[in-house]
Amino acid sequence: MTDVDALLLLSFGGPEAPEQVMPFLRNVTRGRDIPDARLADVAEHYLHFGGASPINGINRALIGEIRALAAARGEDLPVYFGNRNWEPYLQDAVTTMRDNGVRRAAVFATSAWGGYSSCGQYTEDIARARAAVGDGAPELVKLRQFFDHPLFVELFAEAITAARGTLPDGLRDDARLVFTAHSIPVAADERCGPNLYSRQVGYASRLVAATAGVTDYDQVWQSRSGPPQVPWLAPDIADHLGTLAERGTRAVIICPIGFLSDHIEVVWDLDTELAAQAAEAGIAVARAATPNADPRFAALVLDLLDELRTGAEPARVLGPDPVPGYGLSVNGAPCSPDCCGV
Repeated sequence: MTDVDALLLLSFGGPEAPEQVMPFLRNVTRGRDIPDARLADVAEHYLHFGGASPINGINRALIGEIRALAAARGEDLPVYFGNRNWEPYLQDAVTTMRDNGVRRAAVFATSAWGGYSSCGQYTEDIARARAAVGDGAPELVKLRQFFDHPLFVELFAEAITAARGTLPDGLRDDARLVFTAHSIPVAADERCGPNLYSRQVGYASRLVAATAGVTDYDQVWQSRSGPPQVPWLAPDIADHLGTLAERGTRAVIICPIGFLSDHIEVVWDLDTELAAQAAEAGIAVARAATPNADPRFAALVLDLLDELRTGAEPARVLGPDPVPGYGLSVNGAPCSPDCCGV
């Protein structure tokens, strides 16, 4: 059993005004020597939506749902918010927690997965923030990965069913289900586990498809960046859509299982670029919703917190081949030897 004084929601961050876009992108790419001209191309994705990413607003709404659900249970749970790449920054949140007398907090990172960029880098963020705050910094326990939690599976399965219902009657039954997640370099995927991230995404896709009553589907990747000579997880979703068009596919359901909210890589890469490609190919597309600030997603967060507090067995949907690699991270230490190797 582990007592905690508070909950910290830790996320990637995003700009909320046009003048913040380039500074935000420089934060994201710090140390990678990416020229501003290249960043300006990416900035256009944000400026298309007025220079604001939806991610901070969604996270604030989720925090509101968590507080409300905790209050309904009779608990006054302090919930803090910190980001890696933009305000409110994680270090500032940890400073405020220290000043408020928080001794130990659970950390919910807005990523369901293992692997370096989706888990290990968050543990590094935690360690760096605590070191910067110094004496009195609260102990921070990062909650486990939750790619197979029953509510995670339920939310995406229901979203697939709802998306199917938006297609024309004559296309629903034969619509191809395509799961997508953020691509990463193959070398990065092999760093953890091995292939911990891609195996977990594939495992969760199987769970969600089965719950949605789908036996045949595709797993693809999106949003790759970097030089073309560096191998990334494939196939890319745009290439795959072209393949489906060549096969005569008339309708596709896109499930962005790798993403927890409708941030830029969903609303631009899928709802804008991919939607335009599909329209040109004559393919009807329905995009399944992400969890965003659904009250059930807030319930998932509190489930993970209860597991930490009580030491209860993790709530999981079991598949035919359970995937290892999730656990608790304390003060920025790796979750487990096969998780991230950081």
